[in-house]
Amino acid sequence: MVGFLDLSLLRDFFSLLLLQVSMWGSDSFLVISPSEPIVAMLGMDTVLPCHVSPAMSAENMELRWFRSEFSEAVYVYQDGMEQVGEQLVDFKGRAELVKDYITEGRVSVRIYSLRISDSGIYKCFFKKGSEFQEATLELKVIGLGSGPHVFMVGPEGTGIRLTCTGKRWFPQPEVQWKDAMGEKIPSLSEVETQDDDGLFQIEASLIVRDSSKREVSCSMKNPFFGQEQVETISIPESFFPRTSPWMTAFAVTFIILGIFLGAVVFLAWKERQEKKRTQEAQAEKEKESKDKESLEKELGRRKQLYQQDWRKAKLYADWRKEQFEAVAVTLDPDTAHHNLILSENRKQVSLMGNAPQNCDASGRQGQGESETIFSVLGQNCFTTGRHYWEIEVNIGTEVGLEPRWAVGVCSDTAERNGWFVESPEKNFWVIAYNKGVLISRPESLSLRQHPQRIGVFLDLEDKDVSFYNMVDGSHIYSFTGITFYGTLHPYLSLQGAGTYVTICSASDDTENYPESSPKTHLKSRDMGVAQEANPLLPP
Repeated sequence: MVGFLDLSLLRDFFSLLLLQVSMWGSDSFLVISPSEPIVAMLGMDTVLPCHVSPAMSAENMELRWFRSEFSEAVYVYQDGMEQVGEQLVDFKGRAELVKDYITEGRVSVRIYSLRISDSGIYKCFFKKGSEFQEATLELKVIGLGSGPHVFMVGPEGTGIRLTCTGKRWFPQPEVQWKDAMGEKIPSLSEVETQDDDGLFQIEASLIVRDSSKREVSCSMKNPFFGQEQVETISIPESFFPRTSPWMTAFAVTFIILGIFLGAVVFLAWKERQEKKRTQEAQAEKEKESKDKESLEKELGRRKQLYQQDWRKAKLYADWRKEQFEAVAVTLDPDTAHHNLILSENRKQVSLMGNAPQNCDASGRQGQGESETIFSVLGQNCFTTGRHYWEIEVNIGTEVGLEPRWAVGVCSDTAERNGWFVESPEKNFWVIAYNKGVLISRPESLSLRQHPQRIGVFLDLEDKDVSFYNMVDGSHIYSFTGITFYGTLHPYLSLQGAGTYVTICSASDDTENYPESSPKTHLKSRDMGVAQEANPLLPP
C-alpha cells in the first residue's frame, strides 16, 4: 500500500514538471493575484497587484483591470501606453499603472483617494498574442470615522440620559457602553443612517439610573480590523435627580413653562378668532418676545453650570476668558529671526519680501541651513497662573509658496535654531496651518472653516494649553496633562509672502454669545504627554 502511494506521488510530480517545461517552451503563462482581500482606508491610496508565472516581460502585453464586466475598465494598457477610451468615468484621473517591474511580469494599478464605491471584486487580464489569462482580486475599503463623542443630554425619569455619536464610519461600527469596572451596559437605542457617500452616522443612547456608575465609556469598533475608539464621561453626583438640588427647580420651571406656553397658545387662538390678521401679527410678535426671554434664561442657566465646572467644558470661549488673566503680549525683537519684520508697537510680525521660501518643513529632518523656521517669542514670561491672549492671522494671496504659520507657547529651553520640530516633545505646544490644513502634531484637525482669530489659553495650574476660534467661540484643540519645563513664552512662526500675524489688544474683544451646542468637537490624542477628552456640559 505504501509503495503504491509512493508511485502515485512520483507520477504526479513528473506530470507537474512536464507541464512547467511545456509552459517554458511556449507563450503559456498564469496570472496570479493576492489570495487575501486587500484592505485600505477611505480617502487613502492602494494598489491592486498581479504578476505572471513564469516570470516574463509584460511590456508588449495587453493589460486590463476591470470590475464585474470586461467593459467596465478601471485601467487599460495596450501597445505600450494607457488607453483611456474604455476607462470608467469614476476612475479617470484616479488610476495609474505601476510598472517598475514590468519586465519581470509584475505590475499593479494604483487607485488614488479611495471611495466606498471602490469596494468589491476586480479582475486583472493579461493577453500576449492569442494567449490570455486573468485573476480575481477583492478590495475592502474601510473608514474610521470621528467619534465617539459622548454628551449628557439631561435628566430623564430617575436617571441621566447620555448620547454617543460617531460620523463617517464604514462598515457600520460596533457600539458598546461600559462602566468604570469594565462591565458592559446595553444601549437604550441605536440609530444608524448612511449619507450619500455610503458612510454610517451612529447615535446610541443610554439612561444611567445608578448614581454609583458615575464614570461611563462609549466605544466604537471597526469589525474588519478591530480598531477601537473610546471616550469616557464622568457624571457629577449632583446631576442625578435623587440628590440634585437643581432637579426640583428644573421640574417646577418645566411645569410653569408648560402652563405658560399653554396660556399663550390659548390667547393666540382666541385673538386669531376675534381680530384675525391684525391680531395674528401681534401674537407672532409676542411669541418672538417669549422666545427671546426663554433663550436668555437658558443662556443664564448654561453659564451658571459652566462656571461651576468650567474646566471640563471645551466650549464657550468668552465665558472661559472670565477665568483667565488677559495678557498684553509684545514681541521680543531679540528672539526674532532676521527674516521677520516686527511693527513699531511690536504687535505685528511679517516676512521680509526677499526672505527664502522654505518647502514643507514638517517633512524634513536636518537637510540644510536654508531650510529654517522663521519664529519669534513674546517678551511675556509665565511660570504660574492662568493667562490668555488673542492672535489674528492674515494669509497672503500673493503667487508663490503656500503660506504656513504656527501659534502657541514654547519653553525657554526649546531649541529654535535652523530647522526644528514644533512638537510637545520639543517643548512646543502649538497649532499650525500648512498647505491648507490645520494640524497639531501628530494629527490633522478637521474644521468646517480655518480660524482667523485664535484665542490661546495657558493654564499653568491645571497644566493645559487650549486653542479657540474667537469668531464663533468654538474649541479647536487642547494639550492636557502637560509637564512644563522652564519659563513659557508666547510663540509665533510664519512663512509665505503677504502673510502676517497680529497680537490683538484687549480693547478689540467682542462679545460672542455661545450657541446651544458647540460647533466643533475634537478629541485630543496621546502625543507623548498625557491627553484627555473632556466631556461637555448638558444642554
